[in-house]
Amino acid sequence: MANPHEPHFFKPLLPGFHSGVTIPLGFFSKHIKGKMNQKIWKLRSDTSDKTWEVIQEGRRLTGGWKDFTTAHDLRIGDIVIFKHEGDMVFHVTPFGPSCCEIQYTHPHIIKEEADADDAADDADDNEHHHKIRTWAMSSFSFDYCFLAEVTASNLKEDKLHLPVGATSSTALNKQCQEMILVNKEGNSWTVSLQFSESGGMYYIGRGWRKFCLDNRCDIGDLFVFNLIGDGKTTPLMCVCSESKECSELLSKHLSRKKKEC
Repeated sequence: MANPHEPHFFKPLLPGFHSGVTIPLGFFSKHIKGKMNQKIWKLRSDTSDKTWEVIQEGRRLTGGWKDFTTAHDLRIGDIVIFKHEGDMVFHVTPFGPSCCEIQYTHPHIIKEEADADDAADDADDNEHHHKIRTWAMSSFSFDYCFLAEVTASNLKEDKLHLPVGATSSTALNKQCQEMILVNKEGNSWTVSLQFSESGGMYYIGRGWRKFCLDNRCDIGDLFVFNLIGDGKTTPLMCVCSESKECSELLSKHLSRKKKEC
């Protein structure tokens, strides 16, 4: 876990994360901008002795990031903590959607560049690694996406109703009282979560209006949310980045709007 006295930040991994992640503005302004001439981040983890070099472009980590995520079998719904150890060296700790640190069977399962003769052995190790994570994460739900529209009524009432389909998601349970909303930049807001017995659906109460105001939303703005959780821990509702699934939901909504007009 990150030492509170060392600069660090966390990033929930949203759809499309393999192409890059955005450094939070607060961390970037305080610890990176104007203080670091280098544009190469050196990422380390407890999983391997290897150091991955990742290119920083503006506030985004791009080139080399996909190699790091693939090597660590990172997935949508995971959360990674970056701890700055100095000289652009960052120790990265991955957590699953349950907010528990991801455990790998072998401490050095991620290997250095292999010789051609060892390629088959490396493939076997990677397959074994993937199977371990699939088994460990099988109880989590992070594939339920839905469209939400900012309206005058839900802003006034400070309430957003989730689709009826969300009731079948294993990410939610009726005992859960809170939810965390995460925008594309990785900033988070804690909101209340309640279940209406009469309506048979979940809804967000206190906190929805603040989320919209802080994100400078206008009436009519659309969000595609991805619901993440295991039904035991506080669920996340993350704003999707550009992806095929998100685009399809938006297209269907816009087509419906045109027909109504």
